[in-house]
Amino acid sequence: MKRKTLLSIVVLLCSTMGAMSQVINLPAPALSDTATLKYALENRHSTREYSAKKLNRQEIANILWAGWGYNRKDKRTAPSAIDRQEITLYVCTQEGVYMYDAENNRLETISNKNIMKLCGKQPFVETAAANIIYVCNKAVSVNAEMTGVCCGAISQNIALYCATKNIGNVVRASFDNDILRQQLKLSGDNVVVLTQSIGYPAK
Repeated sequence: MKRKTLLSIVVLLCSTMGAMSQVINLPAPALSDTATLKYALENRHSTREYSAKKLNRQEIANILWAGWGYNRKDKRTAPSAIDRQEITLYVCTQEGVYMYDAENNRLETISNKNIMKLCGKQPFVETAAANIIYVCNKAVSVNAEMTGVCCGAISQNIALYCATKNIGNVVRASFDNDILRQQLKLSGDNVVVLTQSIGYPAK
């Protein structure tokens, strides 16, 4: 009996560890050739009411690549001071928490928990399709001001892409840093500096 119980525990631990280490390969970014900068700028706006419609894997890949992907060798779609690239993007959905590995175009599972309601202090964060969390490695950053510039560029890239696809988004600074650091399992000089809710508008 004890042996069976021990075996069950080992199997459970192994399955849990396997789920935690899951890697989700994203499709190659496929942005529309017909979308124009004029259309994106005219339609860029903040959205705080979301429908229940989820983002598919292709849209998530496009959004992340537009914001902070690699568009040439070692260089990204948004600038960073002295090319420090101190920002890491985390994606929270109803299914779990993931870290964006831009170099390999994939998501690495951090947790299978639904922490959407912990992603901010406004009620709409729980109803969005996803929340993107911007994490800065302060040991790499030039300074807080230039990290802010980098985050602004990334979030605007995402906002402009979303505008071309009629996807809503809003950038937020209202969140509990300690809670998010714990949920993202951050350590050392890694801190949350910005969040961005994304999803299809309710109207």
